Amino acid sequence: RKCDVLNRGFSGYNTRWAKIILPRLIKKEDGLDNPVAVTIFFGANDSALKDENPKQHVPLDEYVGNLKSMVRYLQSVGVPEHRIVLITPPPLCEAAWERECRAQGCKLNRLNLVAGDYAAACLHAARDCGTEVLDLWTLMQKDGQDFSSFLSDGLHLSPKGNEFLFSHLWPLIEKRAASLPLLLPYWRDVAEARPELSLLGDGDH
Repeated sequence: RKCDVLNRGFSGYNTRWAKIILPRLIKKEDGLDNPVAVTIFFGANDSALKDENPKQHVPLDEYVGNLKSMVRYLQSVGVPEHRIVLITPPPLCEAAWERECRAQGCKLNRLNLVAGDYAAACLHAARDCGTEVLDLWTLMQKDGQDFSSFLSDGLHLSPKGNEFLFSHLWPLIEKRAASLPLLLPYWRDVAEARPELSLLGDGDH
């Protein structure tokens, strides 16, 4: 009841393509209020091995440049760096993803250590740009825990993995949204006899 949540997910995309389409997603002339927060979550596809998956692969230095380019674009349309959160790629469960690759008739096309290199690069990009960053790759492997249940097929997040991401991302979003005024009342505060007084008024009825 404070702000709209816009989700823009692009299956299979990498930062090379995301950089190109970002101006279609967020424009200064949209007339919308400045976003409270913008998350950028790329790297799992960029980190695909060049020899096995050249279409999705993006070299490490280009990946960093693309992230920085997206941050600069957001700044140019009124989103300051402190409202931007970069999210690293998650770890890769190679055994599970290799089974998936074989089922699709190809070889294992990603490695967890390579995903870690892209996660580290995302951290450096965030540091250089002054943005917040959520290191999903490290958090999911903390203290050597088995992270396979966080992934549905070794690569993509499972429901448990999405819950894990949410639990760590929400505090970063909440601190940016906490001070926003409520645009609509809590349901218990809606006037029972004449709800329009609550829902079409200033929210204080």
